[in-house]
Amino acid sequence: MNPTLEIFSQGEEIVTGQVVDTNAVWLSQQAVALGFTVTRHTAVGDKLDDLVQLLRDIAERADCCICTGGLGPTSDDLTAAAVAAAFNAPLQFDEIAFAQIQQYFINRNRVMAECNRKQAMLPQGSIRLENAVGTAPGFALQTGKCWFAFVPGVPAEMKHLFLQHIKPVLLMRYILKPSRLITIKTLGIGESDLQERLRTVPVPASVQLGFRAEIGEVQTKLLFPHDYPEQALDNLVETITSAIGDAVFAVDGRGQQPSDLIAVLDQLMSANRHSLAVVESVSHGLIAAKLVGVNWLQCALYEQPIINLAQRFNAVYCPDDLRTTAGNIARQVQSESGVTAVLIQLMAEINDKNDNKSLSVVTGLLINDQFKHAARTLNGDAKRTQQQAAFLALDLLRRYLQGKKIAA
Repeated sequence: MNPTLEIFSQGEEIVTGQVVDTNAVWLSQQAVALGFTVTRHTAVGDKLDDLVQLLRDIAERADCCICTGGLGPTSDDLTAAAVAAAFNAPLQFDEIAFAQIQQYFINRNRVMAECNRKQAMLPQGSIRLENAVGTAPGFALQTGKCWFAFVPGVPAEMKHLFLQHIKPVLLMRYILKPSRLITIKTLGIGESDLQERLRTVPVPASVQLGFRAEIGEVQTKLLFPHDYPEQALDNLVETITSAIGDAVFAVDGRGQQPSDLIAVLDQLMSANRHSLAVVESVSHGLIAAKLVGVNWLQCALYEQPIINLAQRFNAVYCPDDLRTTAGNIARQVQSESGVTAVLIQLMAEINDKNDNKSLSVVTGLLINDQFKHAARTLNGDAKRTQQQAAFLALDLLRRYLQGKKIAA
């Protein structure tokens, strides 16, 4: 069984939502990659009693804990004092730490404030973790079964101390057997539909199955034990991807194949020597923005209304037929630009009987003398429909290049 690890973040700014705790995300990724089971993320404000109680609780249940924040020089930086109170480890002045803090200011031609002296007060019995990129040294100590490491909340300093001091200690102190994470990435399918397709797929109890959804992409995550047989792993992944079907665009965690959507498109477009023009409406330039940096994007255009776009390219405009209009414009764009493929998206606003507004969106792809298209109705605010529309267009391109089914 893997050792357990908790992440404890200190700071009123985190609890109140003024700051997003990216430290906990990064540390969790590092810990899982090493082979820990991360059991909790906890954030506590600048209240000494709460900090003391949490430290005592963690010491009783976790094998390891990494704490961020609260090591600064101001009155609301309480981590060292909380450790001293929680574990009967009085604060002691560390002359080496203080000299390093002084040198930090000397190197930058700055005058050190007297309050910075506080940062050299470390709990008795702790090991100093030298901070080469900031003023606050970290420290570590063992209490009961739990090994604690305390680092500054500044992300650059936190990462430096983790990589330079904490990670090497973790590798020596614990027997770590990293689990293997396989992520199956999909487009054009909702989380509930995805779960329904997998309802009859038997997943062993030793494999953790989870889902993560965001606009445009849903991920199926499989966490395998370190000793899970390779052939059995391959078979299960293949069974699940087959059950999901054409919505799968990449599998991350198996070999060196690209797993990011744009990287997948880049590989396929480059391999087929395609060049692309993009004509956008509802996505407001977001498709082109997502493709910035790829050398096969030759032309990008955003214009509304549709009739103006048709007139600009001298294409036949059919007011009641978005699909035909999209095809006409795409052919004119291809003729003028010389690209091998045109990705176009047109929209029309529609109202239901209750006067609720939505967008009828037609996405078209002209490629290899074929015009493929898909139609969808989008709802939501402008930002949401912009994101949805961009992913619809990129998914149409992806499905064609991967030889997958395109729903009209």
